[in-house]
Amino acid sequence: EQQDEHTEPCTSGEEDANHSAYCEEDGSSLRGQKRKRSPHLTAKSWKTENDPDICPPPNRFIPARPPGHQLNSNNKHMPLDLFKLFLSNEAISTLCENTNKQAAKNIGKGKKYSWTDLDVPEFLNYVGLTFFFSLVKLDNIRDYWKKNTIFSVPFPADVMSQDRYRAISWNIHMSDPEKDVENDRQKGTPQYDHLFRLNPLMDTIKHACNTFYHPRQNLLIDERTIVRKNHAGMIQKGAAKPNKLGFKLFVLSDSSNGYILDFAVYTGKSRFESGTGLAYDSVMTLIKSAHLGSGYNLFLDSFYTSPKLFKDLLSLNVGACGTYRDNRRGCPTTHSNALRKKDPKGTLRWIREPPVVYVKWKDFCEVSICSTVHQAFSGHTVERRVKSEDGKSTVGSIPCPTPVMEYNKYMGGADMLEQLTQSYSVHHKTSRWYRVLFLHFLEIAATNSFLLHKELCREKHEEPMTHRAFLEELTAQLCGVTVAVPPTKGPSGHLPVPISNQPDASKRASYGRRTCVQCRLIKKEYQSTPWKCRECDVALCLIADRNCFEAWHD
Repeated sequence: EQQDEHTEPCTSGEEDANHSAYCEEDGSSLRGQKRKRSPHLTAKSWKTENDPDICPPPNRFIPARPPGHQLNSNNKHMPLDLFKLFLSNEAISTLCENTNKQAAKNIGKGKKYSWTDLDVPEFLNYVGLTFFFSLVKLDNIRDYWKKNTIFSVPFPADVMSQDRYRAISWNIHMSDPEKDVENDRQKGTPQYDHLFRLNPLMDTIKHACNTFYHPRQNLLIDERTIVRKNHAGMIQKGAAKPNKLGFKLFVLSDSSNGYILDFAVYTGKSRFESGTGLAYDSVMTLIKSAHLGSGYNLFLDSFYTSPKLFKDLLSLNVGACGTYRDNRRGCPTTHSNALRKKDPKGTLRWIREPPVVYVKWKDFCEVSICSTVHQAFSGHTVERRVKSEDGKSTVGSIPCPTPVMEYNKYMGGADMLEQLTQSYSVHHKTSRWYRVLFLHFLEIAATNSFLLHKELCREKHEEPMTHRAFLEELTAQLCGVTVAVPPTKGPSGHLPVPISNQPDASKRASYGRRTCVQCRLIKKEYQSTPWKCRECDVALCLIADRNCFEAWHD
């Protein structure tokens, strides 16, 4: 425990008296223990909701640009137009060029498949099919081209063949294969770039994420795991995550809607050289005050939260709020008047060590949270099931700390983003690690496109499409078709057939002729014809100058 800087040191006599009183209050005994010195006696004590806390002055919010989308609202933005903001034709052309080089390289090594150069329209068709697979789920890619079963899906075969789709998947490449060789020679040195194969497309998407949207005041940083099991150095294991093995991404997003503003791919501890730790470096890498502006509030989970980070963020005029771990360096360690296991729900304790307030709250379990922008307690309550005096369980109101209320309110953007990206995931098995992240970049582009669509519709007071409807429309436009397919006509019995089955070819034109019903009823003429409708069983003219068969059925 740390001594309060405003407390005067005790004299020797006072020390013994105070020390006995402290131990009596705490319920502990000094028997068999070494006597502590005065810092233990004068340690800060946790306060309760009845103790007043001075709320820090609110940060003045000065964004670098007006918050919201940065598009021209007067233009009509179709789903494909929004998607191409993140994957422009120029970026796709570069990707096609590198893919063609990679295919030529693989064929030169002896790969046995036919290849024709990939161009922009065909690449868009490929991406469209990839999104189609996320909307229509089958176990295996090959199943989408299965024929002659009741489970056949006809659409993919109309766009491209199975062999072509798989060949593109095997060779998709974001960087120049010739430059890959130069980068690979530098493995084990500081010059080696772990993300070299990702950079061309990743930099394009990150630039677009920042260009076409500016966030509102409340931001959040969360980590995401992209499932992958076998790429040493970049694969991370997270015991608390549903997907325990995979690539780790640190994602900065707008709490109001989940829009991804920036992200960083974890490449190993050796890449963070500041000496302050992975969590600290990942946050400071994503927070760019020159681009964002000042006065933002950042919400974090316990992986990132530390007193040093919060103080350094405040020096950039960025407030922070997040759960914390009790063993994190710089957090309060005093047990004086601390929260106990037997305390009822709603019990809270707090300590303010400017500029940070640390709060502990008893809910279903103990919650530890700290903030540089909130008051410890401002009178908020929440509904919880609690035990009454007679032992019965009833629903009642319990006090809730302000940082907890705000944290639950704004960290919901992480769940919103997770739901958007996982509902229609485009991921499927692939042999190359960088193609896993390529598919994830497509998800980011599609998700942000949908969120821009919602922002535009909100501004025009229009009803936006649902997420699925947006992806369906985007898929159709990428493949060059429409979502609505005209209904196919069923088999019809209205076919022209000869009136008489005359075996003699010389007599077929004249034998069995009858008066055309259409000519007799409509034109009041009597024209004979050797043709009739098989279904209607009426004689009808069927010649180039007089098609009564068509007129009758219209």
